[in-house]
Amino acid sequence: MPETIYDVVIIGSGPAGYTAAIRAGQWGLKTALLEKDGFLGGTCLHVGCIPTKALLFNAELWDHLKEAKEFGIEGVDARKLNWAAIQDRKGKIVAKHAKGLEFLMKKNKVETIKGYGKLTGPAQNGVHTVAVNNDGKTSQVKARNILLATGSEARMIPGMEVSDRVLTNIEILSLKQIPKSLVIVGAGAVGVEFASIYRSFDCEVTIVEMLPRLVPVEDEEVSKELARVYRKRGIAFHVGAKVDKVEKTKTGVAVSITVDGKHQKIEAEKILIAIGRKPRTQDIGLEKTRIKPEREFIQTDSWMQTAEPGIYAVGDIVLGSPQLAHVGAMEAICAISKIAGKPGKPINPEHIPGATYCHPEIGSVGLTEAKAREAGYNVKVGKFPFTANSRASIVGQHEGFIKIVSDADYGEILGVHIIGPQATELIAEAVAAMELEATVEDLMWTIHAHPTLSEAMLDASNSVYGIAINA
Repeated sequence: MPETIYDVVIIGSGPAGYTAAIRAGQWGLKTALLEKDGFLGGTCLHVGCIPTKALLFNAELWDHLKEAKEFGIEGVDARKLNWAAIQDRKGKIVAKHAKGLEFLMKKNKVETIKGYGKLTGPAQNGVHTVAVNNDGKTSQVKARNILLATGSEARMIPGMEVSDRVLTNIEILSLKQIPKSLVIVGAGAVGVEFASIYRSFDCEVTIVEMLPRLVPVEDEEVSKELARVYRKRGIAFHVGAKVDKVEKTKTGVAVSITVDGKHQKIEAEKILIAIGRKPRTQDIGLEKTRIKPEREFIQTDSWMQTAEPGIYAVGDIVLGSPQLAHVGAMEAICAISKIAGKPGKPINPEHIPGATYCHPEIGSVGLTEAKAREAGYNVKVGKFPFTANSRASIVGQHEGFIKIVSDADYGEILGVHIIGPQATELIAEAVAAMELEATVEDLMWTIHAHPTLSEAMLDASNSVYGIAINA
């Protein structure tokens, strides 16, 4: 039988990999998807975005029940948390979507191959060869193009190892019971989300962050508001803090930190390390190609092409690209459109939304106020609080605001920053507006339904010019 030569072989089946496979199949490319694990979906589906957000939804429901009397619902004081049932529901959601991915591969005629894929060098006569290791059995797969989507894993503090007390995103998602106390190192999206979850379930939470504020990539006013709400929620945190040592105790861990030159010790049952993620680019054969990793990341052009012709990289392994599932998925579509010779366009980094699902939620896109000023824009800012939004009153979530950063000269929307109810949904309007080059004035003349949370966007755009109706 003649050897199969695929149009594209994709290594890794996370959001970047499976999106690439589906789009390649839709466009009629002969496609193979290589996955080392026995299931599709990668970190995001199994130990990342999806299970975390399932737990956050449970936490939100639990918080609503605590306030049931305010909503006229009585008799729930005897409520009882069934942690095993919560974990079981989370598992069912993951399983449902993993099964859905298998169906989508069949539907789009994508061949899935189990095994660890490794590059073997440049293309020979336009054909690349990938070595595949499946439990010690080796084989080869050939393709005209290769797309690397190998993803990332949690960074660990040097000298520390995962244990029953030292956790990463993987271990904390499958705890058999809720810890009484938890120290979280890192106040990025992962850190503040887990702080939110476990605090809702009455765990004593302390966050330790090296940088000067919580969610350091967000606008400063968003960080300030989250700090205010977290204090109110009883979440302790230390910013500008360095972890010196983590020791085992009889009942958990003792974490020694330095804040403002002073030493402190925090004792807790568990510690979660949430200091970022490192790309999985070791041992995938890069040394046999022209690809020279930088801090283990792979450099690509705007179409996701690497230094080795015919090899593309997408997702968490790409240098300078935010490690977000939705970014990897769009990079994949961009790369496949190039491979298939179909219309496409590179990603605009300024139009990438950030979404953090803590309580209150955070959604943002574009430049922060500080970055806009640094870039030399004549900045004009509008800000509208959810306290003045009727729908926020109805759902009982008043914290936060929408902030629009604009260019005073032309009304260009430079950035939008939301903290508050449904912020991760509301940010989509701002992303669409910026993608379509809408101005603040365009938003001001866009009719928003009443009463909705999205009306706050209308008021925020009007507040840029000091004429918000509801403030």
